[in-house]
Amino acid sequence: MPRVNRTLVLSLLIVSSSVFLLFQLYYYRKYVSKPGPHILSRTGHLTANDVQWQTVKKFLALAQRFRLPLFLADTAALTLLSQDALRQRDRLVREPHCSFLCTGRPITSFALHANLWKYDPGLLLAAEQKGFDLLELRGEDPRLASLDTLSGEEIPLHFLFRLHGYIIQVVFLYERSGNYLWHGALRLKANMDRSFAPFKLLDYGRHAGAYDRPELVLTVLDGLDIRIPRNVSRFLYEQQHAHFLECRYRDARNFLQLYPDDSSPEALDFRRKVKSLLHLAARTLAHLDVPFWLSSGTCLGWFRQCSIISYSRDVDIGIFIVDFRSDMVTAFRDAGLTLKHKFGKVEDSLELSFLSDDVKLDVFFFYEDGDVVWNGGTQAKSGKKFKYSFPRFSLCWAELLELKVRVPCETLDYVTANYGDTWSIPLRTWDWKSSPSNVQGNGVWPPAEWAELIQVY
Repeated sequence: MPRVNRTLVLSLLIVSSSVFLLFQLYYYRKYVSKPGPHILSRTGHLTANDVQWQTVKKFLALAQRFRLPLFLADTAALTLLSQDALRQRDRLVREPHCSFLCTGRPITSFALHANLWKYDPGLLLAAEQKGFDLLELRGEDPRLASLDTLSGEEIPLHFLFRLHGYIIQVVFLYERSGNYLWHGALRLKANMDRSFAPFKLLDYGRHAGAYDRPELVLTVLDGLDIRIPRNVSRFLYEQQHAHFLECRYRDARNFLQLYPDDSSPEALDFRRKVKSLLHLAARTLAHLDVPFWLSSGTCLGWFRQCSIISYSRDVDIGIFIVDFRSDMVTAFRDAGLTLKHKFGKVEDSLELSFLSDDVKLDVFFFYEDGDVVWNGGTQAKSGKKFKYSFPRFSLCWAELLELKVRVPCETLDYVTANYGDTWSIPLRTWDWKSSPSNVQGNGVWPPAEWAELIQVY
């Protein structure tokens, strides 16, 4: 039996022990000694949360290097930041090392203030060196589109970074002339990899979105420095109702080639007055926290010609009756408007009309009734009631006269209900009692109630 070389064995043991000690030192310095969660679970194995946290950490280091003005926009993560959720999380999570960024979803969403960042192609190379795959989605810049010029210039809309099966979505937010932030829809081109990410799970991209500019604060989540909206609940509400509809510039340009707009001094002065009145109404109703949308001729003007109808002589807005507030008239008066008339009552066919600088603001209140919604009208001299029915609709954001305003998402159905299939043809002669396609008689107010229900000033 050959003799064992004790010196050799001892040397091998020393080398093995040294390698093991060096590995432990490396692990301690790379993961344990740094703030934040440890990469291994109690069993010593990588967990899904660990991998996701490491992915986010690598990405944030990359963002810091290239000065990306990011903030956390992930709806699942932000939902966990409410106080109730925090308390519930503390009770349920035994290993709170990744309590907020690891949501059980393979996606973490961030938003980026595009106007505060200069595009750096080095970002893409650095991301690749970090192991990220990148899908860059671009689209036309709507800020450069107008009735005169339709720019084909493209801007980045969404970046999708993929590492270890996890997706980091970066949503580009651009400043628009209405003093709001906008992001584009996520649309894959024919040559793009449709299996790159679980697109149906993305928080952003099904449609364009519009947001008020959020105030941001720097905080620490799961050991990482991250900016978040100061008012998380407000941001989450906006995200749920952010759907934005772009003006149909090409159709509007075709319409104005057939029917040139009035460029007389009187028409230009009317547009100026309408813009001022619409901005004033928006500020007043925002202060009351009352949502409204463009209705009747004002909605038609936005949809058909991306502007107002200069011969309409008024501004029309809609409000759901459930959002009515008793101090609304006082608020408009305090804003400098004069009450012109008040028809109906909260329970039936309420309508308000205000005057500002010889331009009328008509406020129509809408009632829900099964599959339709309707607003009422009243003829002052006869007490006759009228009813205008529309198919149910949801509300989207749009822009008119440098103002972010709501419009019915199903705008074509809304306009067609009111103006019929010939809505694209201008009609200067209009009788509100008989011209609308959706008008019908709705009885007569009792003469004994006229003093209360038919008030003209």
